[in-house]
Amino acid sequence: MAEDILEHSESQNLDNQLCFALYVCSKEIIRRYKPLLDPLGLTYTSYITMMALWEHDGVQVKELGSRLFLDSGTLTPLLKKMEKEGLVKREKNAADERIVIITLTQKGRDLQKKCAHIPKAMACNSRLEKDSAHIILACLHSMMKGLVMKDSDND
Repeated sequence: MAEDILEHSESQNLDNQLCFALYVCSKEIIRRYKPLLDPLGLTYTSYITMMALWEHDGVQVKELGSRLFLDSGTLTPLLKKMEKEGLVKREKNAADERIVIITLTQKGRDLQKKCAHIPKAMACNSRLEKDSAHIILACLHSMMKGLVMKDSDND
């Protein structure tokens, strides 16, 4: 009977777990961002927030959270900190005060130029061929959409 409990299927091997491979890669990628972002006063989460705002400035907090896959409990304190640092402004919508609009300050816009080297530096860090990186990115985007759709089906 003890042997039945100890029986181990291939599906339970750690190396066969997609989630484990994603976890390790994510953790290591964020660790490699740190020395690039620290001199700029950014965390990885504030950096991706800035990237989203550089693409589309003047967005509602709810839209920004959807774009970043962050809930308001994570995003609101981050945006308050970024506002204190002078990177963004948080303003209530005049028509509906429940809606908060996030806009970049000049300092926030200027930071984009200071971050221009980061994507290339990180691409070199990954040691992936360009074609492989594009394939992995496409697969991950598909996975993200599938997971989000599955979550919205459960709501």
